[in-house]
Amino acid sequence: MEVKNKKIGFVLTGSFCTFSKTIPKMKELIDKGAEVIPVMSYNSYSMDTKFGKAKDFIEQIENITNKKIIHTIQDAEPIGPKKMTDIMIIAPCSRKYYVKTSM
Repeated sequence: MEVKNKKIGFVLTGSFCTFSKTIPKMKELIDKGAEVIPVMSYNSYSMDTKFGKAKDFIEQIENITNKKIIHTIQDAEPIGPKKMTDIMIIAPCSRKYYVKTSM
């Protein structure tokens, strides 16, 4: 799929163990010409874990995307109605969630 000139909402959920593999994917998309809009769940934005400190992940993501992270429900609400993205990536997306959204 061609991502050049696409607006991609990239949502990180609370599976902190995946951040080291998923955050670099944002850069790959940007390098391919996409605009990445970062979104984090409340927990992924605010919790430190054995996998790293929230502030470090936030800094890394905001440096890669050159955008502030959307991390509140209020800030995320306009994404759909305002058609802010062409594509949404939920990372990670469990099989249970994927099945519910794919039907």
